Amino acid sequence: MSIVYERPHVLTDEQFTFCGGCGHGIINRLIGEIIEEEHLEEKTILVWPIGCSVYSDKYYNVDSICALHGRAPALATGIKRALPENMVLVYQGDGDMVSEGMAEIVHAAIRGEKFSVIFVNNAIYGMTGGQMAPTTLMGQKTTTSPYGRSDENAGKPLPMAEFISNIAGCYYSERVTLTGPANVRKTKAAIKKAIHNQLEGKGLSFVEVLSPCPTGWNMKPVKAMEWIETNMLDMYPLGVFKDLDKEAE
Repeated sequence: MSIVYERPHVLTDEQFTFCGGCGHGIINRLIGEIIEEEHLEEKTILVWPIGCSVYSDKYYNVDSICALHGRAPALATGIKRALPENMVLVYQGDGDMVSEGMAEIVHAAIRGEKFSVIFVNNAIYGMTGGQMAPTTLMGQKTTTSPYGRSDENAGKPLPMAEFISNIAGCYYSERVTLTGPANVRKTKAAIKKAIHNQLEGKGLSFVEVLSPCPTGWNMKPVKAMEWIETNMLDMYPLGVFKDLDKEAE
């Protein structure tokens, strides 16, 4: 019997330490597949955040480095400018990027830095106890908003894919999700496009992934996937918000 699907060889033998049902495991698998399919093992440098993916350097047989809180885009800027021939991939969650490091991603986009960004939006601080994040939905209960997020106290959630798309240095911005095989395939295609843009010397490419956090949301994994469909998509619609390739056609 022939093998039609197997673990990417670029992944190590380490077991993912993400919670059961977490979307990070799916995204990390897709990254491994793309690196292998594009033969980028010797060119890739992964920049990890503080958060649920802080130990992801153990999962890949490629160069990687962990940035301080929110500073992954700043670190990636130095790496990409020093090593422009490498493929630099920034991976951040919503607490790390949109709260702790908002200035870093905004200024990287303003400068049009030529690296690729994967932004994982699970509407909560996942690793540190389920606190409210800038992406937490209106009315959503968290450990720091037990009565639900209110406009008066916290303002409204920030749709990052749309926000970044309005900055001139952003070349490509898309929002995808992990709810079902078809959407997982679209997520892989978006990440691959962001990487191709970088390899072609284009500006910042940004992929936002709506991802479940069953532990932080206090839900079973299947229910967490359903919650994305029934709650998150109204605030965070899927789609391409900027693609200068298509605008040039």
